[in-house]
Amino acid sequence: MPIRWLLVFWMFAISAISYLDRVNISIAARFMQQEFHISDLQLGPVFSAFLVGYALFQAPAGRLADRFGPRLILMLGTLWWGVFTALTAMVSASMAGLLLVLLAVRFSLGAGEAVLFPASNRLVANWIPSRERGLANGIIFAGVGAGAGVTPPLVGYIVLHYGWRASFWISAVIGIAAGVVWYWLARDRPEDHPWVAPGEITLIEQGLPELPAELEIGKPLPWRTIFGSKDVLAVAFSYFTYGYAAWIFFAWFFIYLSKVRGLDLKSSFYYSMLPFIAMAVGSTVGGRVSDILTRRYGNRIGRCGVAVAGIALAAIFIASGTQVESARLASIVLAGGAGALYLSQSSFWSVTADMGGRSAGSVSGVMNMGGQIGGIVTASLTPLIARQFSWTASFLVAAALCAAGSLAWLLVDPDVELGR
Repeated sequence: MPIRWLLVFWMFAISAISYLDRVNISIAARFMQQEFHISDLQLGPVFSAFLVGYALFQAPAGRLADRFGPRLILMLGTLWWGVFTALTAMVSASMAGLLLVLLAVRFSLGAGEAVLFPASNRLVANWIPSRERGLANGIIFAGVGAGAGVTPPLVGYIVLHYGWRASFWISAVIGIAAGVVWYWLARDRPEDHPWVAPGEITLIEQGLPELPAELEIGKPLPWRTIFGSKDVLAVAFSYFTYGYAAWIFFAWFFIYLSKVRGLDLKSSFYYSMLPFIAMAVGSTVGGRVSDILTRRYGNRIGRCGVAVAGIALAAIFIASGTQVESARLASIVLAGGAGALYLSQSSFWSVTADMGGRSAGSVSGVMNMGGQIGGIVTASLTPLIARQFSWTASFLVAAALCAAGSLAWLLVDPDVELGR
């Protein structure tokens, strides 16, 4: 196997593990609520705290990955989030200021996980030829669906047999181990890796976009250039809407099925897997289709067109799922919305890798900050809308935002090179 794809598949594994670490609380939450006597409205800010830390540190994490390389930064990140995942298990009802402790731990976990995808995009920018970036990002982000999909039955089994704290201890150990393996396996550039054949280095170098002098190593893009780009802002806004819709599934879908739709615990564990399986499939398929269309018709169709179609289709599925009476059928339709949403995933990261060049970590960090702000909003706003109006209204808001996010891609020039 070419070394670049070995690294991509290990990034898939780390991506999956990161989502195990961040989504396990949505499964364990029901049992934590019983022990700590906290409501859905109190739990919402706890979910949001992770995303606040995650969002605030996206751009700095991207800059760190650009400066020190994805190998070191990602290893340090996995150690950090492993520690704070373990600390979640140590919270007890007897602690003074219980909610503040939970908020602090989850915020810190989010800050550590912030390095993941900016560092991943820095790796893609160094290792993956432009024509392969859709598939590479699709595989990496399929880990999101895989990790989140495995989480409900795995964490459910652990919680039911060993208690909710055990789920955090096990997640922490897995995350730290993955980071150590990553540091042993990865290098920042192909020419630094002892296992890479000369032919693969040549193939990679020939497939990388030509960079302007301003983007040479040691000369990162100024923040004013990144934040002043209409293309970056349009992609970041679209990722905001994307993040809002995605985090309904990450934070609230299990609770929605068990409490609102009335599925028993066992059924809720398994049906709540469906959106994440769809995400894994959608991410990989979307990345592959994006690469094929890009080679045939250019970036406008291959990157922007796939994003427009995927997010628009997600809006239709999410809105339709709220109108289905059967809980099980509604789960399938809503899962279709999650899968459609992830058809667009690789477009976001491929375009920002091309835009940013040697500052790909910084550019994608800014974009991902927009996505996580969307998650922050939905984590707290979703139960509020549900209480004031209905859970149907919560999903319809997500569908409307997806429609807006789809249209935002019409404003993006996928061939722009920042700093040129």
